[in-house]
Amino acid sequence: MDKGFAADRGGDRAVAGMSIGCEAFLRGVLRRAQAGDGPQPWWAPRRVLTVVSADVDASAGVAAAWIMWRAKSSRRREHIALLELREGRWRYVGGGSGPVDEPVGVEVLDVGAGAKVLRRAHDADLARALTEGVWIAGAPLRLGPDVGHVLVGARRIESPDHRGVVAVWVCPYHHRDARPVITALGRDGVELSRIGPYEALDTHTRARLRERW
Repeated sequence: MDKGFAADRGGDRAVAGMSIGCEAFLRGVLRRAQAGDGPQPWWAPRRVLTVVSADVDASAGVAAAWIMWRAKSSRRREHIALLELREGRWRYVGGGSGPVDEPVGVEVLDVGAGAKVLRRAHDADLARALTEGVWIAGAPLRLGPDVGHVLVGARRIESPDHRGVVAVWVCPYHHRDARPVITALGRDGVELSRIGPYEALDTHTRARLRERW
């Protein structure tokens, strides 16, 4: 299921500081993700900061990181950080944050609340940005136990042991609410469910609801 996008209101102090002092931290997260290593920094205690997942679309020059603050606390919060590659360096361009929305008993695929920001390539030309601009979007995906990997458009993302991944994509300004087709596949490569660009429910969830009705 798709929970939609959460606005980044900047109320969380740790999140608010992300754009000021943490680009180096996020670049390290992306380097580990691109190398196939776990995104969690060795020096960061998970009880304080957990990097759940990171995703890099090198061809589009965009990336996302899913970060959770105080994961064991009843007041835990999560943040989707969005980055773009500009002049050879990853730049933090915004994101979305809020209380952790953790669904219970995900059978196959759940698309959580994420974030989207306008790419900064045309910052100096607002009119051009509004007509030709591209949005960077990202969302957390929670996967069922039988999912081996997901396809976000044509890109493949493996399902980790904790079954949570973040996905990043780009979309034109006039279709900013669209996402790529997201398909969940089993370990044998058989499709288990999918959710389309504007759909709120994945095919598996719709089928289960029809059975109950």
